[in-house]
Amino acid sequence: VLSLGADVLPEYKLQAPRIHRWTILHYSPFKAVWDWLILLLVIYTAIFTPYSAAFLLSDSEEAQRHHCGYSCSPLNVVDLIVDIMFIIDILINFRTTYVNINDEVVSHPGKIAIHYFKGWFLIDMVAAIPFDLLIFGSGSEETTTLIGLLKTARLLRLVRVARKLDRYSEYGAAVLFLLMCTFALIAHWLACIWYAIGNVEGQRTGWLHALGQQIGKPLNGSDPRRGPSIKDKYVTALYFTFSSLTSVGFGNVSPNTNSEKIFSICVMLIGCVCESGVCGSPGGFVTLSPTPAPRGSFPSAPCWLGFIRFHQIPNPLRQRLEEYFQHAWSYTNGIDMNAVLKGFPECLQADICLHLNRSLLQNCAPFRGATKGCLRALAMKFKTTHAPPGDTLVHAGDVLTALYFISRGSIEILRGDVVVAILGKNDTFGEPLHLHARPGKSRADVRALTYCDLHKILREDLLEVLDMYPEFSDRFWGTLEITFNLRDTNMIPGSPGSDELDGGFSRLRRRKLSFRRRSEK
Repeated sequence: VLSLGADVLPEYKLQAPRIHRWTILHYSPFKAVWDWLILLLVIYTAIFTPYSAAFLLSDSEEAQRHHCGYSCSPLNVVDLIVDIMFIIDILINFRTTYVNINDEVVSHPGKIAIHYFKGWFLIDMVAAIPFDLLIFGSGSEETTTLIGLLKTARLLRLVRVARKLDRYSEYGAAVLFLLMCTFALIAHWLACIWYAIGNVEGQRTGWLHALGQQIGKPLNGSDPRRGPSIKDKYVTALYFTFSSLTSVGFGNVSPNTNSEKIFSICVMLIGCVCESGVCGSPGGFVTLSPTPAPRGSFPSAPCWLGFIRFHQIPNPLRQRLEEYFQHAWSYTNGIDMNAVLKGFPECLQADICLHLNRSLLQNCAPFRGATKGCLRALAMKFKTTHAPPGDTLVHAGDVLTALYFISRGSIEILRGDVVVAILGKNDTFGEPLHLHARPGKSRADVRALTYCDLHKILREDLLEVLDMYPEFSDRFWGTLEITFNLRDTNMIPGSPGSDELDGGFSRLRRRKLSFRRRSEK
């Protein structure tokens, strides 16, 4: 076990991860660029699909398409390209890794397909069907209306966009911008519905006829080309919805029929909800409490923002600080456990630490069979570390001063740019401390793939506790399996850290600790 050879540990942990040739990593640069492209297409769909369904689809246009073909309108060609891109996105999602409930990266093709089928496949499939191309050429008014309604199914993809944009919920300025964009998008949709109501009714008391009289372009039922232009109709409809959402309107564009009045009431109710969201959220996201944080709490946002600005932290490091702050805040709810523990007596500190580390001490095999006093001493020495995705826990060449136990998430071990191992829950990495008198240096980088929680114990603290409980020490080292040994074995023979002198230093250190214990007794 101590040799950590390939015949002892599972192969997938020591060898390069076996990922299928066509599998795409969800954190790869290609997937990031593709997600941004799909996001832009979804935004295009959210804007132009309701506009096309309400303003552009008409009997004359359907007849023109029937004669000149589907590609006579550039907008139809763009819609077809969008549908093709959405279909390609479905195929890519079938080959993209994901993170399971244990924060572990899953790369098995079968599991990826099952996970996608149970999740977003149905929504993506409905949003990717080219309905206007499937029922092209019917030429009836009912078909034109049906095409407009079915094309709005693409808006289902906005649900996925909303989930992806949730990561920016901790940035006040981003939240304010997203809320304003959402407000404008809702006004755009309502403007399309407002025009559709006036166009379908076709009464002389509707708002479209009133608009034609105001601008000197009266509607003519026999000649659809006469009357207000599409630009006039859309701008007026958008003006009405914005004025109704933000206030009660100004009266220059007013509802006349019962349908228009009922719709106006609904718009005003939606405006109340939107205004409460836009005006209420910035107070919670942008400005935190101006009062100083109580003792034992996590640093407030103004505190670490001021630290970043004062010391002019560069953007890459600043982003890492912000991500760590957000993850740590959500995990600890703003409470610094180390500061809180210092306010309690040592007996309570040990009990609290034993409770906080109970999952590790109960489920990890090396700690089984230890006395309660030994477990309390170990619990006092453990520290919990949180790491966001992409954060490097150990750099190549760093001194290995601690032993790490993964309690949640996935990490990758890299040598240069090559991934040599992927570790997950209940795995351990570091070095066998009892075999070397002096700490070694890391031979690889350790980087978090997902949000990770790790239990860390320093080298000196672990050896000190084990020296106080020698009956437990042998059993601990005999059952401990270090999943990946980070120690760099390519050291100069005869140097203080080499294996030739490790035995002597270990014996010397044990004598010093034993002598110190007898002296203190």
